[in-house]
Amino acid sequence: MKASATAIPIQGLIKYHGLKDEKLRLPYHDSISVCTAPLHTHTTVEFGYDEDSAEFDGKAASGRPMERIRAVIDPLRRLAGEETGFRMVSRNSFQSNIGLGASASGFAALAMAAQAALELKLSLRDVSTFARLGAGSASRSVAGGFSIWYEGKDMTSSYADMIASSKNLDMGILAVLVPAWKSTESAHGTVASSPFFHARVEYVRQTIPLMVRAIKDKNLTRIGELAELDTLLLHGITMTGIDQLFLWRPETVQIILAVKEMRKSGLDCHFSIDTGATVYVNSPLEQMKDVRQGLEPLGMNILDCHVGDEAKVVKQHLF
Repeated sequence: MKASATAIPIQGLIKYHGLKDEKLRLPYHDSISVCTAPLHTHTTVEFGYDEDSAEFDGKAASGRPMERIRAVIDPLRRLAGEETGFRMVSRNSFQSNIGLGASASGFAALAMAAQAALELKLSLRDVSTFARLGAGSASRSVAGGFSIWYEGKDMTSSYADMIASSKNLDMGILAVLVPAWKSTESAHGTVASSPFFHARVEYVRQTIPLMVRAIKDKNLTRIGELAELDTLLLHGITMTGIDQLFLWRPETVQIILAVKEMRKSGLDCHFSIDTGATVYVNSPLEQMKDVRQGLEPLGMNILDCHVGDEAKVVKQHLF
C-alpha cells in the first residue's frame, strides 16, 4: 500500500489556459508541451492511515491544496475499493511558484504513486486522466517527452499521449528564472472574459496540427516559432481578461529582447513563457552553450534543461 514516483515539469508549447468544466478540469482546446528534465518532483504515497495528510517540501498541506490532492486520490481510492486514509510526502528539485510547472509534475507524480500504491496498474493514458483532476498540465507531465493533451468531453476522453520522446528530438531548453510569486488557478475560470479569447481558441485549433508536424519532422526552428507566437497570444489573453493579469516583469522583457538580438546574430533561439514571469529559451542542443553566453550578461539564474521522460514509479521512498 506504499509507492513512490517521479515526474518532470512541463513547458507549454501550445499552451493550456482556461477550463470549460472546472470540476473535471476539461480545457477549451488541445494543448502541447515538452517535459523539462532534469527538474523533477519525487512523491511517496502510502495508504492504511486513520486520516489523510500531505506534505510539500517540508510544509503540511491544507485548505485548497489538500482539496486538489484529494481530487486526484479520492477517485483512485474509489476505483480500488480502498477506504483508509493516506500519507503523502512530496519534494521538488526546483523552486515552485515561479513559472516552472511545479503543479504539473507534482500532480503527475501523485497520481502515478497513488495508483501504484493501490496496485491499480493503470496505463499512462489512464493515469493522465486522474492527474488532470489536480492540474490540467499534469496530464502531459505523466505522458512525458513532447506530449499532447486532448480537451475531451468527459473524464476518460480528456487524456495525454506522447508525440515524441527525449530520444527522438534533441532540444536544448534554458529556463531563465524571474522570481515572481503568482497564482493563476482562478484565471482559468475568467479566461473567456478577454475579448480575444475566442480568436485564440480558433487559432490554437488550427495550430495544434502544425506543432505536431513540426515535432514529428524534428524541426526545432518551427517548434520555436510556434511556441513564441503562442506565448504572445496567451499573455494577450491574460492581460485583457477581467483580472488583467500582468504576469511579466521588467526582467522578462529584457530576456525577450536579448533572445531577439541573438536571433539577429544567427543563433536559432526562441522564447516561450507559461503563465508566469520566468522565460524558457529553446534552441538546438549544439547552440545551447552560445545562447547561454548571450543570456549570462543579464545576471539572472539560468537552469540548463533538456527533453524529459514520462512519469515513473521508483523504488526510493521519502518516508
